[in-house]
Amino acid sequence: MDIYGEIASNKRKTILIILAFPLVLAALLYATLWIFYSFSYDPSVGETVSGQVHGLFLVILPILSVLSIGWMLISYFMGGNMMMSMAGAKEIKRAYAPEIYSLVENIARVAGAPVPKVFIMNTPMLNAFATGRDPDHAAIALTTGIIDKLERPELEGVIAHEMGHIINRDIRTMMLVSTGIGVLTLVGNILIRLRGRGKNSKSALLMNIIGVVLLIYGAFLAPVIMYALSRQREYQADATSAYLTRNPLALASALGKISGKSELEAASKNAFLSAACIANANGKGFSISNLFTTHPPIEKRIELLKGIKS
Repeated sequence: MDIYGEIASNKRKTILIILAFPLVLAALLYATLWIFYSFSYDPSVGETVSGQVHGLFLVILPILSVLSIGWMLISYFMGGNMMMSMAGAKEIKRAYAPEIYSLVENIARVAGAPVPKVFIMNTPMLNAFATGRDPDHAAIALTTGIIDKLERPELEGVIAHEMGHIINRDIRTMMLVSTGIGVLTLVGNILIRLRGRGKNSKSALLMNIIGVVLLIYGAFLAPVIMYALSRQREYQADATSAYLTRNPLALASALGKISGKSELEAASKNAFLSAACIANANGKGFSISNLFTTHPPIEKRIELLKGIKS
């Protein structure tokens, strides 16, 4: 497949995965309410099961949406700085690493994007990530290990990969999705701890059930979708790197060197930071049975890059 076809295919898959978040949550909540009211139906209420379900569903969903959007806005404006701080990355000026700055500037020029800030992580591990809600507020972080070990074309491919995340707005997408999941999990915990007027009252039981459902969604179902989205965005960024550099083999070579040497201590404690990196940074490998992985197998990425016609 050529570069343009690969990018278009990845964009379509990403849209489908993003749509799964609200659809799965809505279906799960609706099914829960239907089951609850079907078993606890009281004819004296004077309203059908479907009427009760529809009425409460149209109240709960907007409330959850408002809470999620509010917290997402906080993450939207502050998330980039938080990630850099979490990773222990320090901003550098041109005088510190003029060659790195030149590479970043050249890639930004080709991409038609503003030049992002440059940060360095002092570690021998080989990794990189980008942050920022949009190209005007973006930054790229590189480890000292990846700078020392990669040849110039390989490093250019890595920087172009991160620039791909920036111009594709991947950081913003993953940040908002991750924050939304966190809010729903928090609400689930709150509902479980709340008590109605009567400990065994119907309203208290329903709140606890909804709380459990939100916890299940936030702890298991949503992360599976989020990590699938993360893996798809890596393919997209790889294809964008190939487009910007016209040299997919350089990134393929870089990924080969990065493989097995990408673990970052900070990322082992934060799944979102790990998802932002160019390669698995939490020490977990990919397996069919493990759906909670942020990156596709490097071997698969290398294979696809070698198959791209520039």
